[in-house]
Amino acid sequence: MKTYMASSETIETKWFVVDAAGQRLGRLATEVASVLRGKHKPTFTPHVNCGDYVIVINAEKIELTGNKWNDKLYYTHSGYMSGLTTTTAKVMIQEKPIRMVELAIKGMLPKTKLGDQMFNKLFVYAGAEHKHSAQKPEVMLIKG
Repeated sequence: MKTYMASSETIETKWFVVDAAGQRLGRLATEVASVLRGKHKPTFTPHVNCGDYVIVINAEKIELTGNKWNDKLYYTHSGYMSGLTTTTAKVMIQEKPIRMVELAIKGMLPKTKLGDQMFNKLFVYAGAEHKHSAQKPEVMLIKG
């Protein structure tokens, strides 16, 4: 019996939509990253981009547990001396809720060119509306 290896020609992709309202950030990110990688499929091959497309809506209604709204920090650096700026999760959810969800999911993907291709299959929206209704996405339920 030979081991099955998927190739880019044999992969069939689907579209999923996830409602982030009331979901924990980390739990949502692990489930979405798993679908982006394709680990939910029996034809999963680590060196091939066999994941599906994921649309995350209501990113502004994500939840964090404990005191993470004040303790969790996001760092950006301008590239200049003393150019480091920090932002708390409370400020980040008000200014850039999309970026907050994207960073959580991107951190769970491989740090390679293949990981970048997987990340390009992610679409995050702050509100309940998205522009991908023509792809007929299926609703994906997150446990927890």
